[in-house]
Amino acid sequence: MIRFCSHCGARLDEEPPTTCAACGQAHYRNPKPCGGALLEYEGRLLLGRRAIEPYFGMWDVPGGFCELHEHPRDAAERELLEETGVRGRAVRLLGIWMDDYAGEEVAMNIYYVFEPVGEPAPDAGNAEVSELRWFSPDELPLDDISFPGHCREVLEAWRDGAG
Repeated sequence: MIRFCSHCGARLDEEPPTTCAACGQAHYRNPKPCGGALLEYEGRLLLGRRAIEPYFGMWDVPGGFCELHEHPRDAAERELLEETGVRGRAVRLLGIWMDDYAGEEVAMNIYYVFEPVGEPAPDAGNAEVSELRWFSPDELPLDDISFPGHCREVLEAWRDGAG
């Protein structure tokens, strides 16, 4: 992988972390922040079946990568609406999990428990989600969940704190 200095444009001698020999600018490889929304309603959790790779066809928590300067809570709220059609409000931080995403990317996944704003009427009218379903704590699809490096732990943490 060829890398160039973001400050002066000189070719970097090695993969980050490194310092540019031409101008002294430090370069790092950092995880990409993501926000996830665990939407609770009447003791159940809303999950979506992925219609895209990675993990096509697996159940997933609504969420995604943060935009530039976007707080992970706001990203989770935005992704919840985009993927489910439901407006929600974060009520508490569930936790942070690190995981490999695809290729050489590492994601810092920040999950919040959400409550719906108004009556939730989920709609899987998004290209990323083929199906939406509510799960009670004892029905969670732990063996059919996306991102096995962390999503199972997220659902277990929600289940263990639910109620």
